[in-house]
Amino acid sequence: MEDGMVKRSSLDRKVDDISEPERNKKVRRNDIAYNMMRMWQGAFGIAVEDCMVSPAYIVLKPEAGVLSDFVGRQLKLPHSLRQLTAHSHGLTKDRLRLYYKDFAQIPLFLPSIDEQRKIANCLASLDEMIAAQGRKVEALKAYKRGLLQQLFPREGENVPRLRFPEFRDAPEWEEARLNQLGKLVSGLTYSPEDVRDQGLLVLRSSNIQDAEIALDDCVYVTADIKGANLSEPKDILICARNGSKALIGKSAMIPEGMPLCTHGAFMTIFRAHAPHFVFQLLQSGSFQKQVAADLGATINSINGSQLLKYRFVVPKRDEQNRIAECLSSLSNQISAESRKLVTLKDHKKGLMLQLFPLPEEA
Repeated sequence: MEDGMVKRSSLDRKVDDISEPERNKKVRRNDIAYNMMRMWQGAFGIAVEDCMVSPAYIVLKPEAGVLSDFVGRQLKLPHSLRQLTAHSHGLTKDRLRLYYKDFAQIPLFLPSIDEQRKIANCLASLDEMIAAQGRKVEALKAYKRGLLQQLFPREGENVPRLRFPEFRDAPEWEEARLNQLGKLVSGLTYSPEDVRDQGLLVLRSSNIQDAEIALDDCVYVTADIKGANLSEPKDILICARNGSKALIGKSAMIPEGMPLCTHGAFMTIFRAHAPHFVFQLLQSGSFQKQVAADLGATINSINGSQLLKYRFVVPKRDEQNRIAECLSSLSNQISAESRKLVTLKDHKKGLMLQLFPLPEEA
């Protein structure tokens, strides 16, 4: 429901069948239905057609002069969500309920129907731009995944399916262990007493986002702490241990211009002879398969000695550089388009705050 109203048949989970009309609530097109137990999270949707919903939902029918899309967008604003939470009742958040009599007390800004429509249409156009940009980013990511599969040989093969023209007559790729391609740098073990508001940045799993270094969630320790191995540009940061198996093996390259930093004990740094190629190698299916084989049912880590034994087939250095250049260029394009997507989303947030006054300003 947080993504709007969807048909039950489209949900990827089992839903009890209560199809008898007398056990449901009728919803007309453009009605707003909300989940009493999750409205504080913004769990509501606008009906795109006549339908029925569970009795657990409250159905709001817009009066004349009220545009559902306008009201729905207003209810997603941060100050509206705070109001929805404040008017909900329950001892804990997982038991909060918003009854209609309390919902009806929440103030909303309602200009003329023409102005409502203009605001809603403006934001809808922006939504379309955001959706189109999101599709562009996902298409580029899918293209890169496919290219990775073709530029690196399949298991048991020594030649990739796709090879640059200048290397089509070059020798087959040769097997190499990861320890032949560089070395590992161990992480820092620190205690809560070492943490500071500023100082030496400690990179953790949260600092890897979409195969890039992200500095939204940073931890710092005292600058003179013992045992810290300082990171260098082009080092490859790898998540070696985490409560979530999905994060194990995720990596990002340390860019130029990073603040002075090290990495935590649950991470490792791989310092490669050909860093850009090895970084792309760590995004390949071969690496992911070896990580998955090491994890098993209960193990949520890969140790350094095992990691260094991972086997790959690699070409000569000039072909490595050509592959890295191609994939790095594509990665840069993905990053640029992703930043455009973030900019559009930020623009929408700022625009909504300008288009909808705060309750005391209405």
